[in-house]
Amino acid sequence: MIHIETFVFNPFAENTYLLHDDTGEAVIIDPGCYDKQELAEITDYIEANGLKPVQIINTHAHIDHVLGITALKRKYQIPFSLHALDEPLLKAVQSYASNYGFASFDEPEIDTYLAEGDTVHFGNSSLKVIFVPGHAPGHIAFVNEDQRFVIGGDVLFHMSIGRTDLPGGDHNQLLSSIRSKLFTLPDDYTVYPGHMQLTTIGFEKKNNPFF
Repeated sequence: MIHIETFVFNPFAENTYLLHDDTGEAVIIDPGCYDKQELAEITDYIEANGLKPVQIINTHAHIDHVLGITALKRKYQIPFSLHALDEPLLKAVQSYASNYGFASFDEPEIDTYLAEGDTVHFGNSSLKVIFVPGHAPGHIAFVNEDQRFVIGGDVLFHMSIGRTDLPGGDHNQLLSSIRSKLFTLPDDYTVYPGHMQLTTIGFEKKNNPFF
């Protein structure tokens, strides 16, 4: 069984997810931890529960989702994976990080690329990769069919959707991604978003004002 822990980090109130199963192996998704206190929050949890992180995977590469990657890569000596189309966004972070009050950004090396149809494995568990661009050119999401959830990043929120006014954003493409990739999932799937509270596919199909 996959256990999902949520950490809310940095001034953007970004949701970082730590997924682990009964083997103790774990994946870290979208680590937004920036300062020492935030980094300690997630590493203390990992150590207190005897977990073994095996990979960092990101839905996309906007600044609020990538701040903790390098520190966690170094601490646990684990690879980092991202969709290839979001590599330019990752490389751009260094140039604007100070504008958002982040004095330094240590750009992580991408070890492998993820694409739709790939599967991320940890312990006895797996996540299926789906491609959901619009908020970012290389935005992906992670689906688990056994426990009926999706780690959706900044695509679909409770009663809202991701912004599309940032470089590479495309409003119509985002709406298409949601309709064709997320709203085709069963209504009872839980959506773990990049910000704010959890929601479900069924609730958003019925109530989201963008649809």
